Amino acid sequence: MPESPIRKLVPYAEKAKKNGVEVIHLNIGQPDIKTPEVALNAIRNHTIDVLAYSRTEGSETYRRKLAGYYAKHGIEIDSSDIIVSTGGSEALSFAMNSIADHGDEIIIPEPFYANYNGFATAAGVGVVPVTSGIESNFALPDIAEFEKAINSRTKAILICNPGNPTGYLYTHDEITQLTALVKKHDLFLIADEVYREFAYEGHVHHSILKEPQMESHAIMVDSVSKRYSMCGARVGCLISRNKEVIRTALKFAQARLSPPTLGQLASEAALETTDSYFEDVIREYEMRRNVLIEELQKIEGVQVTRPKGAFYCIAALPVDDAEAFAQWLLESFEFEGETVMVAPAGGFYSTPGMGSNQIRIAYVLESDRLKKAVRILSEALKAYKA
Repeated sequence: MPESPIRKLVPYAEKAKKNGVEVIHLNIGQPDIKTPEVALNAIRNHTIDVLAYSRTEGSETYRRKLAGYYAKHGIEIDSSDIIVSTGGSEALSFAMNSIADHGDEIIIPEPFYANYNGFATAAGVGVVPVTSGIESNFALPDIAEFEKAINSRTKAILICNPGNPTGYLYTHDEITQLTALVKKHDLFLIADEVYREFAYEGHVHHSILKEPQMESHAIMVDSVSKRYSMCGARVGCLISRNKEVIRTALKFAQARLSPPTLGQLASEAALETTDSYFEDVIREYEMRRNVLIEELQKIEGVQVTRPKGAFYCIAALPVDDAEAFAQWLLESFEFEGETVMVAPAGGFYSTPGMGSNQIRIAYVLESDRLKKAVRILSEALKAYKA
C-alpha cells in the first residue's frame, strides 16, 4: 500500500509541536467551517436506546431524502439507486471492486486524490494516468490521450469534479467528451463529486448523472464530509442507475454489515440545511482562495493555479524536492514560533517523478491565518535556498 502524502509527515508535525512550535496546517482538507447546528442537534437530542446496525444499504428514510436532495439539483434517481457508505472512501472502494477484476485498469487524469492509488492497490486494479499540466490550470487532457490509454483491460475512467488536489472544475463540454468516450468503448465513468457544492465565480458544476444515455455507464460518489463540514461522520454514498453495479456493490457492503448509525442520523438532519448556509460558505471559500492566490503570487519563483472549485490549489515551488522541503519545514524551520505543514504533490501523481516540485495547499483556514502561513512559506523558501 502506498503511504498517504497528506498524512505521512504527521510524526514530524507532532514532534515540532512538542518542541513548542505552532504548526499551521495547510496539508489536509479539514474545514474549520461550523457543522450545521441541525445535524449536531440530531445527535444531541436522539432518543436511541440501542445503537443498532442500520440496513446494509443505509436507512430507507435517509436514502429517500438523499434522492430528494439530488432532485433539487436536477438529478432524478430512486432511493434504490443509492448505497450509503462509510465515507466517500468506502464508496470509491466499492466502485473499483464491483467493476474490475484483478489486473484490470482504470484511467485517471493526474494529479488526482492520492488515496485513489490506495483503493486501486487494495482492489488489485492498475491505475493508468493521463497527465494534466499546471500550465493549463489542470484542464482535462486532450481526449485523444484517453483514447490511446484504452485497451482490453480498461474498465473505467475516474474523475474528481471539482478536483482534489487541483480545484479544477470540469466544463460541460469536457464532461460531454468523457461521456461520449465511455459510451463509445462501453466503459464506466466514475465521478467523485464530493465537492459539488463548491464552485466559484458563477461557474456551475455538471454532474455525470445529468448526462443522457448514461444509465449503464455512470457511477457517482458523494459524501457529507465537505458539504456540511462533517468529516468525522464518515457517511458517503455510491449512486448508479445501473442495477447490476448496485447489486454487486451491495455484496461488498454486506461484508462490512452497515454504515454508521449515528452518522446517518446527523446526515439525514443535515439535509435540512438552508441554502443560505451554502451561500455563506461559498463566499467565504472564494475569499480565502483569492487571499491565498494573491499572497502566493508575491513570492518569487512560485507558480500557482487559480481553482474554480473545491478548496485546494497546486503550487510549484522553486525547489527540486518538495517532499524534502516539506519535511525540513517541520524539522528545521520556524518563523516567529510557527511553521507550516503542506502536502507534497508528488503523491498525487501516478507517473514517477511528476509533481516533485509541487505542493497541495488546502485553504480551509481563515484569511488572516492563510496570510501568515504564506508569509512563513516565503521566509522558509529564502532560508532553504540560502
